[in-house]
Amino acid sequence: MTNVTIARSTRTTATSAVSLLVVAAAALTGCGSSNDSDAKDPLKGDTAKAGTVVVGSNNFPESILLADIYGEALKSKGIKVSYKLNIGSRETTYGLIKNGTITVLPEYNGALLAYLDAKAAPKSVDETNQAISAKLDPKLSLLVPSEAQDKDAIAVNEETAKKYNLTAKSSISDLADVAKDMVVGGSPEFQTRQQGLKGLKSLYGLDFKSFKALDAGGPLTVTALQKNNIQAADVFTTDPGIGKNKFVVLQDPKNLFGFENVTPLTFRSGLPAAGVSVLNDVSSKLDTDTLVKLNGDVQNGNKDPLDVAKNWLASAGLS
Repeated sequence: MTNVTIARSTRTTATSAVSLLVVAAAALTGCGSSNDSDAKDPLKGDTAKAGTVVVGSNNFPESILLADIYGEALKSKGIKVSYKLNIGSRETTYGLIKNGTITVLPEYNGALLAYLDAKAAPKSVDETNQAISAKLDPKLSLLVPSEAQDKDAIAVNEETAKKYNLTAKSSISDLADVAKDMVVGGSPEFQTRQQGLKGLKSLYGLDFKSFKALDAGGPLTVTALQKNNIQAADVFTTDPGIGKNKFVVLQDPKNLFGFENVTPLTFRSGLPAAGVSVLNDVSSKLDTDTLVKLNGDVQNGNKDPLDVAKNWLASAGLS
């Protein structure tokens, strides 16, 4: 069996707010296994050791789960893997993969394109990927997109939905007259992104009472929406907590949040051809229903994302 060095975040129940804070703390302090006593801060720009594929993730549960899926799939084919998990937002991780600190990163094609070109307005998945290729750093490669999509979305809590007669058929535009009385929450980056407050204002004319910086669709956002500390929030459409908490997701007829296929982003020279094939095989088996189920296992079932990743890979014939 190939020796695999794994610098992982310590975590027990990744679904609770407490455990997610543990994940963040462990990742940022470079907490690793006994096989990697020299684990370093994931934010430090050291390039990967020769022959090691470094799989990274952004700072939200689904990204960690997808990183585990990619990493364990690569590992099962004899590729040496290490992890840098729960690093931060795209503004941080894009720089790290561009300089070779990270080799593989779970991405969402539409959100990545919005980061690279805020004015892009593709009308299909193919157009999205073509536009990314035109803007992507030449050291990077976007692999085959999966069918799984996880879009950002604007959701309101049950109390707000009743107050303004909002249903699953309602549109974001239905907030135009009432946004001035509402607090909206999301990650700090949501405040400055086109796929965020900027786009909500330019496309839908929304001016909220205020913005509350929380996390990327995580426990802070969910709790604030539950408690009505915020009345609207940026959530992810594959979050099993939407139905559980009776949040109402509003329609996006102007397609602000675009196409969001889960797609591996790679540092070209750090990933062997065999690794490209492995990740494309993963994408061929991953769809939205599967992603919702896996997220539910982690976030509602209190299962470790690493275990969930391994079990799914085995069931899909990918390990």
